[in-house]
Amino acid sequence: MADQKERVLLIALRRKGVSDWEVDDHLDELAQLADTAGAQVMGRFTQRLAKPDPATFLGKGKVRELVGEVRNRSVNSVVFDDDLAPAQVRNLEKELDVKVLDRSGVILDIFARRARSREARTQVELAQLNYLLPRLTRRWGHLSRQIGGIGVRGPGETQLEVDKRLVRERIAKLSKELVKIEKGRQVRRRRRESMFRAAIVGYTNAGKSTLLNALTGAEAFVEDRLFATLDSTTRKLALTPQTSILLTDTVGFIRKLPHHLVASFRSTLEETVQADLLMHVIDISHPQFRTQMKTVKSVLRELGLEERPRLFVFNKVDQLQEGAALEWARKSYPNAVFISALLGIRISHLVQRLSDIVLQEYVEGDLAIPIDKGDLVAKLYQLAEVLDIDQRDGALHIRFRTHQATLDHVLSLIGSGNTTKP
Repeated sequence: MADQKERVLLIALRRKGVSDWEVDDHLDELAQLADTAGAQVMGRFTQRLAKPDPATFLGKGKVRELVGEVRNRSVNSVVFDDDLAPAQVRNLEKELDVKVLDRSGVILDIFARRARSREARTQVELAQLNYLLPRLTRRWGHLSRQIGGIGVRGPGETQLEVDKRLVRERIAKLSKELVKIEKGRQVRRRRRESMFRAAIVGYTNAGKSTLLNALTGAEAFVEDRLFATLDSTTRKLALTPQTSILLTDTVGFIRKLPHHLVASFRSTLEETVQADLLMHVIDISHPQFRTQMKTVKSVLRELGLEERPRLFVFNKVDQLQEGAALEWARKSYPNAVFISALLGIRISHLVQRLSDIVLQEYVEGDLAIPIDKGDLVAKLYQLAEVLDIDQRDGALHIRFRTHQATLDHVLSLIGSGNTTKP
């Protein structure tokens, strides 16, 4: 958007078996997404329908009614809370004579705005092109630089005469680039194999970046909007003078997260896959925090992480309006931590809990390495935390600490030794 905000109307179905409050909550979130994308919400439009109409999503009568709403409110885009089929988009645009978007299109637009690193920009473009491909025929009229607005940023601005063959070639090229980027990430990951890794996961805007800043002073970007940050940020957190862990802030999850987006961001989410512990941050002040928890659980299941050790961190306790939510959370998750990352409430308690968890996963060991085997000593420094070195009897006697999962790897490279719990 250049000078004036795009004026949008939000659309949703009220289906049988879905409560009105749930539909309204979804529309509230869609309004936040539209605002984050730079649009001005002019109103909401809903219809009670058992299932979406295959041609226009809404019934014919409702489409005629929607035409009047579009004209009366002077909107230039309508945004549906559900994903639309390409044929539905074409039919609706023909009837309404305005741009038609769905939730996935808005989310992709936000990601195009927020992407900063080369990896994030590559991932966003790949997701956009996968989203664009089946909708290519209807988008010829929207690929102009003069149109602008939500849903046409990114590759749409630079490929004005694109066809499906060129899009597929671009997708293939971007996929290869991501493979190269991931190889570099794997090299960096191997350098820190010996350290315990925790990943901060949670619903978007739950306070993950604020928590990373509170724990490590990372100065990660924070904003009270959905998807404030996309790029994962990793910082070292000292739990005790002798023990440090790597803490990674990851992209937030959301309901109806586009499939192509999850697929494209899999390499970023790989930091979550490789983590020893997931810190699930929950905004307990949100009225639908339980639903948000289910969404995060669903995405983790899709990543194969449902059984990964998890520490539940209920955030924003300072914003609670009533005690019922807190009582339920404490009863349901007795081992959880309750904090305010913004105000620093009980952050020290969280650090202690992390320290307790980490120490349970570590072992200490002793190795004797010949003095002339300097390469083995260098490998040990890469794989473990060296606590003490003593030279005697022609060998280096080394006391080290490493994660339980790394111990076998250490011993296979260096040789046998004695291990104990710290």
